[in-house]
Amino acid sequence: MAILLDLLRSVTDEELRLLSERNPGYQFERTADGRVVVSPTGGRSGRRSGEVIGQLRDWNKRTGLGVVFDSSTGFHLPDGSLLSPDASWMVQERWEALSPDEQEGFAPLCPDAVFEVRSPSQTMQELREKMRAYLRNGARIGVLIDPYARTVEVYRPGKEPERHENPERVALDPELVGFELELGPVFDA
Repeated sequence: MAILLDLLRSVTDEELRLLSERNPGYQFERTADGRVVVSPTGGRSGRRSGEVIGQLRDWNKRTGLGVVFDSSTGFHLPDGSLLSPDASWMVQERWEALSPDEQEGFAPLCPDAVFEVRSPSQTMQELREKMRAYLRNGARIGVLIDPYARTVEVYRPGKEPERHENPERVALDPELVGFELELGPVFDA
């Protein structure tokens, strides 16, 4: 289970950035209500997330449609939360519309596509709520991967999540045109 910290005051973006820098191996996020969430990532979890990022990057390199981000990228969402998906993608035009300062810091928007890979420190309930938060803040698609149950849940605004059990591949059209996530390397990492 992730660690939730209820602090006397809300942590600023700069304080959260410094916490992350000073504590490698931990992911620090801030919920919309100001709680700090700490999720440690182990080797297997990192490998699984890396596999997702690699596939997303390869697809994006072929299509040139957007920008790919890793798990250390924080996004300052409209509801005030600061979240870091395990992998994410944004349409090129949205990225280019940001100022250089906005691109350098925590981007002040939600990515178009977010991916979360469950680690031993996280519950599915926590991650499902995170998926709903991404959708409320503008994500067009969210992908929740549970390597322990070998399932994938795909979230889209206004729709019930699609659940795939032990899939070889999951197509993520139309949001990620032509992208099929290959699950064997993720599940088996």
